Amino acid sequence: MPQPGSEMTGASGPARPVARVLLDSPLPQLDRLFDYAIPPEFDESAMPGVRVRVPLRTAGRVVDGFLVERGEETDHERPLSELDSVVSPMPVLPPTLYNLARRVADRAAGSASDVLRLAVPKRMVRAEKAWLHSPEPVVEAPHADAVRTAEEVLAAFPHLAEGIRAGERLAVDATPRVVELADGATVGSWAVLIAAAATVTLAAGRSVVIVVPDYRDQDQVMTALAGRVPPNALVQSDARQSGPSRYGAYLRTLAAAPCIVVGNRSAVYAPTTNTGLVVIWDDGDPLLAEPLSPGVHARDVALLRQESEQSALLVLGHTRTTDVERLVQIGWFRHLPAARRVTPRVILTATSDAVAQARIPSSAFQAVRDALTEGPVLVQVARPGYAPVVVCSSCRAPARCLHCSGPLRVRRQGRPPECAWCGRGIAGWQCAVCEGQHLRLASSGSERTADELGRAFPGTRVIVADGEHPVARVEHRPALVIATRGAEPIADGGYRAVLLLDGDRMLLAEDLRIGEACLRWWSNAAALAAPGAPVLLTGVAGPLARALATWTQPAHARAELADRAVLHLPPAVRVAVVEGEPRTLHDALAQLRAEVPSLDPEAVLGPSEILGEDPPRSRALVRFDYGHGKAVTGSLRAAVIADAVRARRARGRGPARSRNTLRVRVDVPDPEL
Repeated sequence: MPQPGSEMTGASGPARPVARVLLDSPLPQLDRLFDYAIPPEFDESAMPGVRVRVPLRTAGRVVDGFLVERGEETDHERPLSELDSVVSPMPVLPPTLYNLARRVADRAAGSASDVLRLAVPKRMVRAEKAWLHSPEPVVEAPHADAVRTAEEVLAAFPHLAEGIRAGERLAVDATPRVVELADGATVGSWAVLIAAAATVTLAAGRSVVIVVPDYRDQDQVMTALAGRVPPNALVQSDARQSGPSRYGAYLRTLAAAPCIVVGNRSAVYAPTTNTGLVVIWDDGDPLLAEPLSPGVHARDVALLRQESEQSALLVLGHTRTTDVERLVQIGWFRHLPAARRVTPRVILTATSDAVAQARIPSSAFQAVRDALTEGPVLVQVARPGYAPVVVCSSCRAPARCLHCSGPLRVRRQGRPPECAWCGRGIAGWQCAVCEGQHLRLASSGSERTADELGRAFPGTRVIVADGEHPVARVEHRPALVIATRGAEPIADGGYRAVLLLDGDRMLLAEDLRIGEACLRWWSNAAALAAPGAPVLLTGVAGPLARALATWTQPAHARAELADRAVLHLPPAVRVAVVEGEPRTLHDALAQLRAEVPSLDPEAVLGPSEILGEDPPRSRALVRFDYGHGKAVTGSLRAAVIADAVRARRARGRGPARSRNTLRVRVDVPDPEL
């Protein structure tokens, strides 16, 4: 039977080799290293980092795992099971990646195996055999002209090149403009800056990891890197790749030759050798927050990685998140402003005239008309579809489905309303408030906006860009581009005008960080405008509008962070969400208070009952300072393991307690009690 790793004592014979294995299991009680004896036939292939299969007697089956390290012991009296097999001789788990996974899991009260499931792709036999039979990659240094050009780009931010070489943590506000490259392609200025930093780092013989939210950002970075660095130095890693391609890219990152990895949130784990720089672009994008357990944001993983590897860490965006601003204020990050401040021409438009009924003030309408004579115009809207919100025509109450109570919507012009949850078409609808039988379209999605503007500007080409109609790039000729937030395509040469609609509706979302999110959406859209082109924000006033108009997003982040500190809200403090059966949750919270007596007496909010759960479940929030992080997450993780052990023992004694119920999620962006 496997035993947890421990100090070896005794000397009853010659030393025998022992493999310390991390099991690939979701069970929290198995989140530790287990010792297995190495049979003679596996002595050469059972090396640290390889995939293995081992017996698990308590479950009566064979499970997968990673051989993390080897050791020897002379105590032959201790019974050890033997390795069942070595799945592959390819070491895919270097010590640096395991240590990172362990630290990430401990920070989030999770399991290292869950982290490695995100970091290490599934094995693809053909891709692995092709890699093993291919020569070791050799990467030439970037051309001297490319390095010189990259250094000139970095010079726009004083001390940036020195900070990267010194391995500092740097926060940079990206210049909001588009750049036309030598080959005629247009990318954001931020992509050119990242490419320059990567080129300089690769020229020094060190690897680079670039993490971006989605494929559009990735394509811009790859376009900016093309021609600057050798093609065999570029490694692309994202969900669009096939299994063999992604696994082959992962194997490339394990090679000794330096490389530049460009990918989405999981790319932050890329086990590159001699890493010199990790870049996080637009860390406020929710796509960088991992939804799977243990749910650690790519920015936080990069911070842990930088601390271990002593590489440089560059975080940049058009806006400043409160998370990064907190790190800047405590001196953990160094803020580097640009030598020359460049801002878009933002115009705040009123909506008090008659044209406001059409959502576009007269001044904005005229600006769009003038811009269409020169090139494309971007119109940002809040939601996709035709009419995402339908209300009762009499009392204006939101219309709900008669079957599941879901919200009604209209997907296409001329089609009847349907439920957004169950998809049923609605016939014979009646309002539950006033018993009215007529519906009204209360909002305009991307497609309805396209219809309205198409009639307002006859003869103009209209392009819809949203989740159902992805568009990456538009040509430099007159067109109206109606895009939902985050789906805006880049225009060759930049947009001749940017119109930001539905800002007041965006701010109505029930989200703790909705103001921060709206400022990021508007700023990213404004950065797509051509130099000197107007950016028109409609229907919004107050601090957010002023921050956009004056392009002072860091100042707004400082004010927002100060407000949250008074209310003890994240990121001023950390928050853990704990859910479970009422008794189990009560015991976990009592154990937490006993093990961390210095915790604030008002740190725990709740518990409160979760409605609609059978059997009953409760939820509590635990607010704690960053200095208490290790103690709090350790205590909560111990409670999860104890609950899992009790559940396993109770399986044979009745169905009432057939599985563990306690769940912990740390650093939830928008915690709700």
